[in-house]
Amino acid sequence: MKISLKNIVIFVRDLAIAKKFYKDQLGLPLLEETQMMMEFFPGEGTRLGVAMAMHEAALPLVGRHTGITLTVEDIVTLCRELSAAGVKFAEPLEASPWGKMAVVIDPDGNQIALVDR
Repeated sequence: MKISLKNIVIFVRDLAIAKKFYKDQLGLPLLEETQMMMEFFPGEGTRLGVAMAMHEAALPLVGRHTGITLTVEDIVTLCRELSAAGVKFAEPLEASPWGKMAVVIDPDGNQIALVDR
């Protein structure tokens, strides 16, 4: 029996506002979109889902640290652009021995880490 990871989902309250953040501001490549969910990162790898928190069990999952980390090729430029666009940071861009990292907050309060390696 083969098992693989299909996607990881972030729950939001407003999909249109989330689309602006994830697609337009972060620049994630959109694979598909329905009225209830978007999936990012086309190809054979794991996808990132952004879904409406419709079920009462999903509502407490909105607005938290997601544990998701995205690798960003030019993290300095992206963080500058996000700051200029008014995106909030839980942790500003910082350098460490292992690389650069920042944590952004989406419009619903979900936190996503950005790293350069």
